Amino acid sequence: MAVVTSHALNSVDGSHADGIAVRLTRLGSERLPLFATRTDASGRVSESVDIREADAASVYQLVFDTAPYWADRIGSRPDIGFIEQIVLRFQMPDPAGTYHMPVILSPNGYSVWLSG
Repeated sequence: MAVVTSHALNSVDGSHADGIAVRLTRLGSERLPLFATRTDASGRVSESVDIREADAASVYQLVFDTAPYWADRIGSRPDIGFIEQIVLRFQMPDPAGTYHMPVILSPNGYSVWLSG
């Protein structure tokens, strides 16, 4: 089993970004949903996924639905826009690997990296 993890941090106030909906899909001719969850109180996600039968070149998409998170914090202000989703596309060539993607987010930007 591969393990997909993330840690979401709010760069505006330094808090853990909790409650963000996160979903992983394998892309291809058919999109295969692999999990849907939320970041926990510490802004973390950790999910095991069975990709043993998948092609090693498969592309995966991890989506963070950040619009509700920011709407709860900054409200609906026309003068302040915010990023509604963060979409990460990546490969998982090792079906027993760990794929960690920390995300530092603000209403109008984010930083992310992939580590194993």
